[in-house]
Amino acid sequence: MILYEHPLHERVRTYLRLERLFLRLHQLCQRVDALDHHFALATLFEIMDVAGRADLKSDLLKDLDKQKHVLDGFRGNPAISEDALSQVIDEIDQSFAALNNQSGKAGQSLNDNDWLMGIRGRMSIPGGTFEFDLPSYFAWQHKCGESRQADLLQWTQSLTAMSDAIYLLLRLLRDSGAPQKVMATGGVFQQSLPQTRTFLLMRVALDPHLECVPEITGNRLMVTVRLTQMGEGNRSTPVNDDVAFELALCS
Repeated sequence: MILYEHPLHERVRTYLRLERLFLRLHQLCQRVDALDHHFALATLFEIMDVAGRADLKSDLLKDLDKQKHVLDGFRGNPAISEDALSQVIDEIDQSFAALNNQSGKAGQSLNDNDWLMGIRGRMSIPGGTFEFDLPSYFAWQHKCGESRQADLLQWTQSLTAMSDAIYLLLRLLRDSGAPQKVMATGGVFQQSLPQTRTFLLMRVALDPHLECVPEITGNRLMVTVRLTQMGEGNRSTPVNDDVAFELALCS
């Protein structure tokens, strides 16, 4: 199945973007080639751009605290394992403490690194990081892979608390929605949302053999999925057949 996720709240949109960037950064840092480490730095700068919002840290802390209060309400429920519940609450407490104890914005120490900020400025220019522009960066790329990995690990440590909080919050959010089989009649599916519950994330799972691409729109009142297919020249054409897929709404 191909899983598509669509945020129904702007804050969740930011969390999803950062999650994807952190996953890419982790994968690139595991490699030793200089080109991979170049794109690892480019990804690091993208994370700094997205995470530069002054209210991001407070949003994460509020969401962690909210999740803890929700889970505390399940204590004493015979249908829920107390050990598993306590383990998740401990994870939230640890993540909250690590993020709360971090002074300033996430990645603030990177902004104070003149060498990195010089590279960041040149990366906004197409082809702006060649040896005649940044000879010191060119020399760094010729260090051994393990040395560059150590530098990347040091630079990303200041972002660890934020990435851990985002991973945890999105995991809990995804676990809150149970997938259900639905039908896109004539290639279109619509569903009104109850006003008594606020949904934050919509997940659509499609069989890849259907070769369908979902165009998803949603707000607090209604969600819509319009299925298309890639035609000649990769042009999108509407699907007119009835198509079954899985849908999960997470709150």
